[in-house]
This record gives sequence, C-alpha cells and structure tokens, in this order.
Amino acid sequence: MANQLPVYLFTGFLEAGKTKMIQETLEDQGFNDGCKILLLVCEEGIEEYDPSRFFGQNVRQVIVENEKDLTPALLERLTREHRYDRVMIEYNGMWQLDTLYAALPRSWYIFQQLLFADATTALAYNANMRQLMVDKLQNAELVIFNRADNADREALHKLVRGISRRARIAFETSLEELEYDTIEDPLPFDMEADVIAIADEDYAIFYRDLAEEMENYDGKTVKFKGMIARDRALGKKALVIGRHVMTCCEDDIAYQGVVCNFKQDVSLATGTWAMVTAKIRIEPHKLYGGVGPVLYATDLALTSEPKQPVATFY
Repeated sequence: MANQLPVYLFTGFLEAGKTKMIQETLEDQGFNDGCKILLLVCEEGIEEYDPSRFFGQNVRQVIVENEKDLTPALLERLTREHRYDRVMIEYNGMWQLDTLYAALPRSWYIFQQLLFADATTALAYNANMRQLMVDKLQNAELVIFNRADNADREALHKLVRGISRRARIAFETSLEELEYDTIEDPLPFDMEADVIAIADEDYAIFYRDLAEEMENYDGKTVKFKGMIARDRALGKKALVIGRHVMTCCEDDIAYQGVVCNFKQDVSLATGTWAMVTAKIRIEPHKLYGGVGPVLYATDLALTSEPKQPVATFY
C-alpha cells in the first residue's frame, strides 16, 4: 500500500508475554532490518524493553500512560515528527480497542493483530471480564496461550471459538515451543444437507459464520427460526429476519438479521416469530451498502418464540 503505515498490534493482559514477544521481534534482523519503527507502549508491566539488544538503533519508544491520551492528535503528531516504516503497539488489556481504532490516522492500518494470554488465568479473565476478553479476541488473527504445558486446551479452544472462528490458536510450552491447535471444530449443522437446518441454540454461530464465510453459503438452502423486522425501504415483498444476539454481555445485545425476499406481498409485522426456508444468494443489496447474504424464501410459517429468545454462543 503506497503511503500506508502498517501496524503490528499486540494485545493481551498483564504478564501475558507481549513485551517478551515484541523484544524478540525487534532483536530479529529478519523483521528489524534497519527500517524506522515506532514502538507505542500503552502498558508498562514488570518486564521492560532492552533497546541495547534491538537489531539497530532505529526504534523510537513512546509511552502512553492513560487511555484518554490515545488520541488522533497524538498519533498524527507522531506521524509528522518522524517518517516511520512500521508501527508496533503493545496495547493495554484494560483499554477498549475502539479507543485505538478511533485514534488511528488514515495512513495507518492494522497489518497484523495478535493476542497473548496466560493459559493459567485466561479462563478466569473470561469469566470475570468477558467484555474485555471479547474485545481483544474478536479481531485477533493469532491467539498464543503461554504457560500452556498443563492447560485445558479444549476449554481454551472453546473460549476462542465462542468469539472467533477465524483466529489461529497456538500453545507455548515451557520449552518456548509453539504447538498449534489441532482440535477439530465442525459446525453444529450439516453444510452438505439439501436444507441446512439451524437449531435455535445455533443461530449465533450460523449468523457469524455466514458473515465471515459468505462464499460457502452462496446457493445453499437454509431453514431457521427468526424474528421479523420490517423496513419500509424494502417494500412489501421483502423483510429482515433474524435474532437478537449476545456476544459477551447484555450491553452488547443487538439484532442480527438478513434480508429475505418473497414472490408476493408479506403482511407479517415486526416482532413476529416465523420459521423460514430460503435459498441464499450472495449479492449486492442496498440494506448492506454492498455485498451480503440475501434470502429468497420458499416457505414461511408462523411459529412460537424460542425458549431463549436472545441467541448466544454458549
């Protein structure tokens, strides 16, 4: 990307291994090849950086102590003061990533996002601070669990997959070797069936997979229970059908639905529950502002509200 500044983003909580990984990366001539690097440190833990061991003296370290100080003005000023080739960010696990995303200059883009977690405490963090865990996991490309010799890898795998199906997972042993996750992760519905039946408890997984892997659903026929939402802009022969989905807590519950077209006018009102059978086409639609999944209904029947109206990943 011409005139674009790649950002390597390291997230995780205290003592998760972010500093150690960044230190080793900056000692590696393969990465630190003499280009100008900005190291933005948003969390100071017990371990400190040793610049004398960096390969070359081309790294400028800037500390941001408070979340409120991470602003577009700060990052724009840093961009003007020096001409960097790369940015590395050690992000504070207690800060929301939206703060960083909102502060990024237009010329900066997230090239790689990694999450580091202590395998001995990750499940407790998830239980007690799930919103922060979800915040760091949902866009991570790679999740590395360190201190993982005696870890419950299935539980950690489930933790990640409850939030992201795309992230790769690796476990670091006491020998500092990375062992990549090999646990099979099948979808809870049959993608090869003539009609893919989505159980009530699987809607959240279905919707997320549909959003992330749209091409896999093009031309497929699905059947699921959802709540109707009407939009005047769609006319009388189309509506939205979906469910309210909770990712981590009640504060983030949101209606997640898809456009559904019919051959004739449909009179169902917003809030009505229905069982729909429809073929999916991945195509442009004005409601999405681009390409997205569009249903073409072959059957629609009124039904009762599911036992758990809000869909979850667990």
